[in-house]
Amino acid sequence: MKYVAHKTENEVQSVKKHLEGTATLSASFADAFGAGELGRLCGLAHDIGKYSAGFQRRIMEDGPKVDHASAGAIECFRKRQAIAAMCVMGHHGGLMNLGGRDDLADADSFYGRMNRYTGVRKYAYDAWSREVELPSAGIPSMEWKHMAFYTRMLYSCLVDADFLDTATFMGEPRDHVAAKWDELNHRLDAYTCGWYPPKGELNRIRCAILDTCKTQGETGTGSLFTLTVPTGGGKTVSSLAFALRHAKAAGKDRIIYVIPYTSIIEQTATEFRKILGEDVVLEHHSGIVYDDGEDENPDAKQKRMKYATENWDMPIVVTTAVQFFESLYDNRPSACRKLHNIANSVVIFDEAQMLPLPYLKPCVYAISELTRAYNVTAILCTATQPALGPLFEEYLQRTPQEICPPELRRGEIFKRVTFHKSGKLTKDELAEGLNRHAQVLCIVNSRAAAQELYGMLEEEGRYHLSTLMPPAERQKQLRIIRARLEDGLPCRVVSTSLIEAGVDVDFPTVYREMAGLDSILQAAGRCNRNGVRPREESHVWVFESEWKTPTMLDTAIGACRSVWDGTLDPSEESVIHSYFEEHLFLKGEDAQDAKCIMNMMKKPTLPFADIAHEFKLIDSGAVTVYIPTEESRSLIEQYRSGLIDRTLMRKLGRYGVTVYPNRLKALLDAGDVEDLGGEVYVLLNEEMYCEETGLSVKVDQGKAMFI
Repeated sequence: MKYVAHKTENEVQSVKKHLEGTATLSASFADAFGAGELGRLCGLAHDIGKYSAGFQRRIMEDGPKVDHASAGAIECFRKRQAIAAMCVMGHHGGLMNLGGRDDLADADSFYGRMNRYTGVRKYAYDAWSREVELPSAGIPSMEWKHMAFYTRMLYSCLVDADFLDTATFMGEPRDHVAAKWDELNHRLDAYTCGWYPPKGELNRIRCAILDTCKTQGETGTGSLFTLTVPTGGGKTVSSLAFALRHAKAAGKDRIIYVIPYTSIIEQTATEFRKILGEDVVLEHHSGIVYDDGEDENPDAKQKRMKYATENWDMPIVVTTAVQFFESLYDNRPSACRKLHNIANSVVIFDEAQMLPLPYLKPCVYAISELTRAYNVTAILCTATQPALGPLFEEYLQRTPQEICPPELRRGEIFKRVTFHKSGKLTKDELAEGLNRHAQVLCIVNSRAAAQELYGMLEEEGRYHLSTLMPPAERQKQLRIIRARLEDGLPCRVVSTSLIEAGVDVDFPTVYREMAGLDSILQAAGRCNRNGVRPREESHVWVFESEWKTPTMLDTAIGACRSVWDGTLDPSEESVIHSYFEEHLFLKGEDAQDAKCIMNMMKKPTLPFADIAHEFKLIDSGAVTVYIPTEESRSLIEQYRSGLIDRTLMRKLGRYGVTVYPNRLKALLDAGDVEDLGGEVYVLLNEEMYCEETGLSVKVDQGKAMFI
């Protein structure tokens, strides 16, 4: 009898062939971290439940659904391979909490499910043993927190291998795109060759930093680095140069560039594509859609990029911190598929100072674990290096190596602005001050403040940026702002902090509402960015306002006030170091792991599902309201008609605005939004939205105010 795993209209794939194909791929993936035999075991065991008569009726006669995962888990467990058993058990539904041996049969845990199937007839799927031999594999000995990480990585190997083997049989193979580091290094050198010989002191230092990064990268030694480069020092290109040289020297598979905000990821990905080519750079975040169309012969590049978002099989990946870290702590197959492709990579964490304080410990632990056991080289890249040394010392017993020498990052050339601490300003005083400037940027701490202040500016050349505007509209506004700045036209911009992290704009004057020192310095990076004006004519005004400060900023503001009284230059390394030490420990170490993720990681019950539920860098209470625009109306109607898929939701994401529950309730109560089901909301009252400022902070034209 031929046992069938999958079928199409024209052919069938045997269970034996699928198991062997999956095992080969899974083993090759797991070899990257020394777990090849365990990967093979998982691949061979994962679908042996398909040898049962029940499953064969299911696939050949459209019979009732059958649990085919538990069989392989039971056989792995009989070989005393609990890790493999957990991976096999969850290869469709996700990694479960391990639980305890005494869990009742109805418990939602691995042991509960195992106990539930203890009474299953032993030989219901016994044909597997005549076609497949499960290999023996070494059982790793490690602490529970390491075991949790290891299990997720092994799980990633299995679920990706299973998917890829099935896709190949179904006629949709995924082509592997191998990194050609010699060629990519050549492309970078060609891109930067016009920088030499450098003209002017700033360009000389930029080139020196670039050369240092190339030289250090070529050694191929070390796995944990910091790259501290002041704003305007060419940090993005220099970090890429280090990564490319290091990837070649150390035989890495890919480079992953992790960015804190989607608002700047498009800018970075565009620059990388310009340097390295369109064919090797994957941009992966909620705001990007690779649409392979509905044609019989869709664009091959788009199709390849769309597939690469599933598992990051691409030489250069540009993604967000949310995507990166939440995947590492997730338990779902779709999120975990990519994890094994992080192994043996160079991972650059841009704007590393923006790792969120409530999740700081699990984020630093993840970086540490990747460098310790999965052959990853990590670079923490920033203009204001946070004081993370003690945490790395705790997890790795060592601290990062700095790539950029002090003499290249402390030069007077990087002091391009003059700071002023101007005290408290009324709304009118602030608006009056902004209106006196032809080109000025003002960054405030809340979306409500941004909208109100925008309304107080002179109409000609005023612009607004905040997350109350959909991503597509923010990008459109940024293009207009850059053009007006370049043409010398009036340009007064009010923004929330989203403009700070790496957005390439250059104003002669910047106002920044009191915030953390790192935010103030990031804001200063938008002033005289290219050093074309004298420092004495480039001003950053730090002010207190009448608006209520969001509670989440209290710690950062308190630390800033503690270390900076307005007399010192806040960009001095001693001030920055004091600020981060004060900020990280002001609320105590517990604040660095608000959801107790590290304690959960140490539990022998391995609570994978619980950790995945708790580890959310973005507040899970937030929801998205989709805005009807000329471009999005057809997408909204497509959703209404039930034609819903992942591509549609990603396209819609470019026209979504995030709101919190109290704001959503006010909108619903006022009849301003419609609930389409599935936690999808669409704005009905279009008077609540305008292209210039986004979704109004008022409800029903003033009946209620957002808090």
